[in-house]
Amino acid sequence: MGEDADILIAGGGVAGLAAAAALGALGLRVVVVDPAAPVTEASRPGADLRTTAFLQPARHLLAEAGVWDRLAPFAMPLQVMRIVDASGRQAVTRDFDAAEIGEAPFGWNLPNWLLRREMLGRLAELDNVRFCPGTGFAGMVARDDAALVRLSDGSRLRVRLVVGADGRDSAVRRAAGIGAHRMGHGQKALVFAVTHAAPHGQVSTEVHRSGGPFTLVPLPDLDGRPCSAVVWMDKGPEAQRLAALPVAEFESAATDRSAGVQGPLRLASPRQVWPILTQTAHRLTAARVALVAEAAHVVPPIGAQGLNMSLADLATLRDLLAGGADPGAPALLAAYARRRHADIALRVAGIDLLNRASMTGAPPLQALRAAGMRALHDLTPVRRALMRLGLGAGV
Repeated sequence: MGEDADILIAGGGVAGLAAAAALGALGLRVVVVDPAAPVTEASRPGADLRTTAFLQPARHLLAEAGVWDRLAPFAMPLQVMRIVDASGRQAVTRDFDAAEIGEAPFGWNLPNWLLRREMLGRLAELDNVRFCPGTGFAGMVARDDAALVRLSDGSRLRVRLVVGADGRDSAVRRAAGIGAHRMGHGQKALVFAVTHAAPHGQVSTEVHRSGGPFTLVPLPDLDGRPCSAVVWMDKGPEAQRLAALPVAEFESAATDRSAGVQGPLRLASPRQVWPILTQTAHRLTAARVALVAEAAHVVPPIGAQGLNMSLADLATLRDLLAGGADPGAPALLAAYARRRHADIALRVAGIDLLNRASMTGAPPLQALRAAGMRALHDLTPVRRALMRLGLGAGV
């Protein structure tokens, strides 16, 4: 009995759609399922108003998948990463400029709803990729030569590999019997867009005080005014309180928390609240299964690492599949897990450390954090090594 497809991808978010484009570009027969229809307009209910900063390696993957040309007209370059510690009387500011390590910017920022729209446009160009919104993964039985997959509409597929890209509560991970270690931080993230008087100059700014970072990421101008996406992390009850404030009070609070780095902030979108946690799957693979993205690892939104870790998963899997081997062969899956394990462990631990440092409200620890930032930035070899590490080099 032949297969209905080479690969089933569970999850139609940004990571799942990117996986479909990347693996479909290899000529593999791909089916993508997701129980929800994608929202591809910012004004529609359920739109994901968060933004994603694609770092340099991610752009290479998307270009090879045929997606980047569709995204480039909307992408805002991120040339400088600015870190501000505003916990003391005198703010400490340090810039990390991509020009020190190459000609390209660190990355490019794009709204998540737009990413879905353009990625779906690319999938429509691929005859070997089928997207099935409104249909979810319901279960599977793994055999030596294939996986028999049951979908939520009652249909069944025989595929060679199931890719779990279905989020932190992954049904694929559960069906494969893979557990996960989850750690809460007592935080939530407020996500929204603002306009401001000062041009952002392609500078992404992360302001530290207590509770978590306040990050402004450049967006294209809105109605002639400079615009930025904001991720404001704080303790859960405080984030909920802020989300419920009247607009004028919220704008005042946001401007104060930003240390005024862009001048007065004006709300330019609805506010959304997202939970913050760290989670890692106990294993990345099982028989005929590979986990990617948030099914494999979840980290706080610091340093643009989350989705870029996910795309590193996809790049590794894509490279292994490019040789034409059986996509679900045990040796191939073992190689995938082996290649991704160290990088994931390093980044999860590093982001957790940065988040804990950003949360502290104790003055002695805040002073230590500011001193550490100065030391890491002001030693040129260390600064450049950190920038390369942030982009994925040397891991």
